[in-house]
Amino acid sequence: MSAAFRLPLDVFYEREARHPRQRFLVQPIGGGQVEALSWADVGHQARCAAHWLRARELPAGSHIALISKNCAHWIIADLAIWMAGHVSVPLYPNLTAESVAQVLTHSESALAFIGKLDDWAGMSQGVPAGLPTISLPLHPPGEFDFSWADLQRCSPIQDDPRPAAEQLATIIYTSGTTGLPKGVMHSFANLGFATSRGTQLFGLNENDRLLSYLPLCHVAERMFVELASIYTGQTVFFAESLDTFITDLQRARPTAMFGVPRIWTKFQMGVYSKIPAQRLDFLLGLPFIGKRVGHKVLAGLGLDALRVALSGAAPVPQTLLAWYQKLGLDVLEVYGMTEGCGYSHICLPGRYKQGWIGQPCPEVEVRIAETGEVQVRSQANMLGYFKEPQKTAETLTADGFLRTGDKGEQDSEGRLRLTGRLKEIFKTSKGKYVAPAPIENRLAVHSRIEQVCVVGDGLSAPLGLCVLSMVNQQEPRASLHASLEKLLEEVNAALDKHERLRRLVVVKDNWAVDNGFLTPTLKIKRNVIEDRYGARFEEWSARSEAVLWQD
Repeated sequence: MSAAFRLPLDVFYEREARHPRQRFLVQPIGGGQVEALSWADVGHQARCAAHWLRARELPAGSHIALISKNCAHWIIADLAIWMAGHVSVPLYPNLTAESVAQVLTHSESALAFIGKLDDWAGMSQGVPAGLPTISLPLHPPGEFDFSWADLQRCSPIQDDPRPAAEQLATIIYTSGTTGLPKGVMHSFANLGFATSRGTQLFGLNENDRLLSYLPLCHVAERMFVELASIYTGQTVFFAESLDTFITDLQRARPTAMFGVPRIWTKFQMGVYSKIPAQRLDFLLGLPFIGKRVGHKVLAGLGLDALRVALSGAAPVPQTLLAWYQKLGLDVLEVYGMTEGCGYSHICLPGRYKQGWIGQPCPEVEVRIAETGEVQVRSQANMLGYFKEPQKTAETLTADGFLRTGDKGEQDSEGRLRLTGRLKEIFKTSKGKYVAPAPIENRLAVHSRIEQVCVVGDGLSAPLGLCVLSMVNQQEPRASLHASLEKLLEEVNAALDKHERLRRLVVVKDNWAVDNGFLTPTLKIKRNVIEDRYGARFEEWSARSEAVLWQD
């Protein structure tokens, strides 16, 4: 029997009443200045906005979109939507106009909050005619139907609305790695269960600090930053821009941080751009001095106060984890899906096993199906996909397990190791099946590789397509070529014969979100990559070089 847990708004009201003047959200406002909002400030603004939303007399449970990069008023608007009895529908802040139109239309959004954005001029073309828009304080240039100031002229609601546990709280649209985004429906109970259990794992409290920089519309940031801060009382600092990121990080000096592998790699590349890798590794290996050097490197990044460092959303190269350990920081892997509030598996201190993610989170049941698929069940599992009963039935089993689509295995202590994606596994012309993800993880350990995609459907042997990191693109090609040849040799030596790569191909394109190669969560879109280069796969396979450079 699961222990009881509290719901998000209930916890917020308690904190609002218990320490109203305590700092909650810290928002950069330009020129090196910040605005600090207390719990009372946040509560007051959310209650005024909730009054305005109620006055719109929308049907209870209406869907209200939230389109903005991370900022204090993203969280305040989300709270206001819930207080008014409605459902929040967050959108990625870097969508195309076509994707904006698709999500707003499919979600049946009745209003849209518009906040901090880089390309609103392009995105705005996707807003359906007649859909009212409300500008948040850090809004882009443009015409909006209402402003945040309009909402703040309302008096704050005086009651404490408490939605039922089973009531729909939010619809989170997936990033679309396998096609059109799906709207994942989560109740207040889903959010409350996952957050209450997750924050207890690390003993987070009011003295902890977070930096919010990954998209809040993504389940990981939503849970680890927005909801975790409400449940623990942590202070949330926001990043202003990519240009000010290190300054923002140093201002926050977070004690807890979630990042995707690419972020942790970028930190490493930033360090290597200032001190050669070989020299740093030498210094870190020195007795007594090494520890001080590691602390100095972390302090330069603003990471010296970290006590909880997590990485998820994709496999982490083991060499990268080892590098941070040399600095004195344990980066722990987590595993979860949008459909399960990101709550599934976690690697806890002292229980790390190389190559394995971690053990199930409290009250999560795990089983490996006959197909090898990892399936999980907990109170964090979604209600279903919005307006997609068939896809819901395909994803949730009759007995309530979530089909993750990941292949994996467990050890005797319940640790999980992923061995590939069911739908990504391809068959070579020799009739052998190959899972690309584990091979990509082996290739990604190389400091010169920014992104990698292993392909091979119908080929006699797989190919590894690589994008080089910007830091290293100025190095002599001969040196890079030799290094990549050595990598290919080492990776192939560790693979079964049918998995071995025919060669590596260094492509010229930069795989990014804006050109369609990556999802908003920085995952590669295999179908786009195969469409872009597929016509040359046979030609590249027939060449004799171990490493090719796209001409």
